[in-house]
Amino acid sequence: MIEKKRIVDTTLRDGEQSAGIALTERDKIELAIMLDELGVYEIEAGIPIMQTESKDYITEIKKVCKFSKISVWSRMNPVDVKQAMLCKPDIIHIGAPVSYVQIYGKLNKNKTWVQKVLAECIDIAIAGGIEVTVGFEDASRSDEGFMINTAIMIERLGVKTVRVADTVGVLTPHRAAELVKKLHAQVDLNIEFHAHNDLGMAIANSIASAKAGAQYIDCTLLGIGERSGNCDLSKFLYATERLFDCGIDKRKVEAVENALKKKCINI
Repeated sequence: MIEKKRIVDTTLRDGEQSAGIALTERDKIELAIMLDELGVYEIEAGIPIMQTESKDYITEIKKVCKFSKISVWSRMNPVDVKQAMLCKPDIIHIGAPVSYVQIYGKLNKNKTWVQKVLAECIDIAIAGGIEVTVGFEDASRSDEGFMINTAIMIERLGVKTVRVADTVGVLTPHRAAELVKKLHAQVDLNIEFHAHNDLGMAIANSIASAKAGAQYIDCTLLGIGERSGNCDLSKFLYATERLFDCGIDKRKVEAVENALKKKCINI
């Protein structure tokens, strides 16, 4: 029996962070329409607080996409979450740091502060009637006990899906699967896996995570993304065609990739 998995496409958000790639609002809307027609479960459309696009751009994507859920990414900050809510997306994805490197070194905060502010952000979005997913940033270097404790907390607050993010691209397939299994053993959350390709293992890590129980896999067209890129959508589909049903006709992906190439001269 082939397992069903769902694809979260982050070409319009993480993909655009590739060096030299810049998409106009019209480019993103056109790509969103094609991704929607492919059967992508969720399209991560952008980061509202950055204001590189107007709120109308998100509204337009929601209007023209008939099948995919439209999400936006937000920092773990109440102001950012409120800004994201103005776009009226289907989902607000809140990024929460779970490694000591990020909590103590980058933010100069502590674990108590992270959980307090994350809970506040979740409450704001849910009170506004918007679905929330939480991303564990730098999960690959996290304190597992803190990560699991935070997962238990967000489940109690009404969150249904947590994203395990290999933010700096250092996981191996074995370790990626291990993280997913440990979370599954402690919480009844849907698990989403977000890979970066710094060590060339984004696809392998995504496959291992899916086999370990992750229901959602983040991908980008052509594998574009911050630094060395993300999990390549078409390659993931071809590599797992005998393992998973992602609801996407992989033969149609090439046409969307070609459309992206025409919009970005350095691909």
